[in-house]
Amino acid sequence: MGHISKAGNRYLRMLLVLGALSVIRRAKQVGYTRRPWLTKLLERRSTKVAAIALANKNARTAWAMMAHGTCYQEPVSQAVLTTRASNPRAHEVGKGNGRIMHPAGRPEDQDTPF
Repeated sequence: MGHISKAGNRYLRMLLVLGALSVIRRAKQVGYTRRPWLTKLLERRSTKVAAIALANKNARTAWAMMAHGTCYQEPVSQAVLTTRASNPRAHEVGKGNGRIMHPAGRPEDQDTPF
């Protein structure tokens, strides 16, 4: 497990750790996180150690995105990969009549800004 060194910007380190603590607090409130490795880590280690690990991972991800000039792409879970292998078009959304449903149930055109 890595660590965040004390070299560099103190304020940025603090923001990364605060963000990680917020993610962990929210995961404990709802009982769910999209990061299974974090759930396993929280079972073995303290909250603060897990927060440092998450902050470290976020810092490395941010650095890689800046260094390579890419946008963030959510990692695909193994279950989704299995579904896509059995039905290659299962992940496509909105390929029907070109309309999406409004949260209140009213259909709207796809050209809406949100």
